[in-house]
Amino acid sequence: MAILDEIESWTRDFDKSPVYWLNGLAGTGKSAIAQTTAKRLLADGRLGASFFCSRDFKNRSDLHLIFPTLSFQLACRYPGFRSVLIPLLQLNPDIKSETLCNQMETLIVTPLREQKDISAVIVIDALDECTDDEPQSTILSVMGRFIGKIPNIKFFITGRPEPRIQSGFHLKLLRPYTEIFILHTVDHLIVNTDIQQFLEVQLSELGQQYQLTGWPTDKHVNLLCQRAAGLFVYAVATIKFLDHPVFTPKEQLDKIINFPEPTTYEGTTKLKNKTTLDSLYTAILQTAFDFGGEDPELNFRIQSIISAVILLVNPLSPSAVAELIGLETLQVKKVLTPLQSLLVLGEDPSCPVKPFHKSFPDFITDPYRCLNQMFYISPEAHHHKLIINCLRLMNDALKPNLLSLPECALNKEVKDLQDRINVHISPALEYACKFWYDHLTKTGEDIAQVLDALDVFLKKKFLPWLEIISVLGATRDAVVGLKRFILWLNEVCLY
Repeated sequence: MAILDEIESWTRDFDKSPVYWLNGLAGTGKSAIAQTTAKRLLADGRLGASFFCSRDFKNRSDLHLIFPTLSFQLACRYPGFRSVLIPLLQLNPDIKSETLCNQMETLIVTPLREQKDISAVIVIDALDECTDDEPQSTILSVMGRFIGKIPNIKFFITGRPEPRIQSGFHLKLLRPYTEIFILHTVDHLIVNTDIQQFLEVQLSELGQQYQLTGWPTDKHVNLLCQRAAGLFVYAVATIKFLDHPVFTPKEQLDKIINFPEPTTYEGTTKLKNKTTLDSLYTAILQTAFDFGGEDPELNFRIQSIISAVILLVNPLSPSAVAELIGLETLQVKKVLTPLQSLLVLGEDPSCPVKPFHKSFPDFITDPYRCLNQMFYISPEAHHHKLIINCLRLMNDALKPNLLSLPECALNKEVKDLQDRINVHISPALEYACKFWYDHLTKTGEDIAQVLDALDVFLKKKFLPWLEIISVLGATRDAVVGLKRFILWLNEVCLY
């Protein structure tokens, strides 16, 4: 791809801007480019550090973890950097809890300024996936203050052109140091050529695998390329959809072809119903759950399972999802299996399941795009269900000294602590203990049922919960979570 060559040129020319922002809409290939760039830099010994943000994992969507992670990687790679960093950490061991400004100055800027022989590129992918309540990107505001003080270091950053990200890159302090590349404005002929080559190879391999003579035709490839409309995620999702465990690729392709052709293209117009991705996602969902009639109980189960996968703070395995929402593992698997073109679903039942691309959660939680009420996930309504399930699980499972720990023993003194955790604390219970307040503060439903369950939890299960939080090493996050809970409770009581 021409864009990869341009990025390669930028990484080698330190006379060019030290910051490169690759922005583009969902599905245009930003993360794939970031991963390829990072691999090339690593192979050449020029990758200083990287952070791949993801809203699917709490520790990858927290802005306050970016600079500590980058600093750790730089320290592992460069002994000189490490020799400067260690004394700074000894003076300030709680730097993780400080402001982003203090973090960047202590963990990144000072060690690099004192070790001017370090020359490297730092990659930050999907910055828009990090939680940030400020109108202008907090981390970009901080970078603007220091970017001119860091010698021989380049920052390659990707992300959607959200307002706070755009305004961050256009700050007076950062704009002069930034080169901007808008991915979705690349010549469609170039992008379509890449997508067509990808489709030709993947479809041909499927045809050989299933011994389909004369399949695919050039007409098939051209039609799919046209419908992709410059979105690599459409092409990838299509291939995953065609490789179905029951239906042949030919049958699956016929379903896509017979689905109404989109009237507008994502990437050239504002998202509306029947955009390219919306049409594909709707077709996949309807194919997966075409049961020839409506079953309210089954529809409720489908929504409960999909919403859990979409809204969980950290992804869980199918068996853990089942325990959390009160279903059997087989019931969850039967719903998730037909959605393998939309989800990362491993053969190992202990592997977490999550959306393979963030555009799917965006679609299914938007009432203006996902018009089929059987599939639409209302975030507020389903966060309400998840908090109820978290409280139910904790109220049922927690009890004093659940791990049968020796009296008055410190956690570090219990040599088999992890074994005890594995036996007594299931992944679902661990999730509920760590993240119940994340769902509580996002619910917008009638809270009477929530307050009843909270009453039981606070009166009877709070101390056992603290014990579990302690052995899990999650006390710092729990303090932050309880503060959010108190603010929510004050708002509810005042209301």
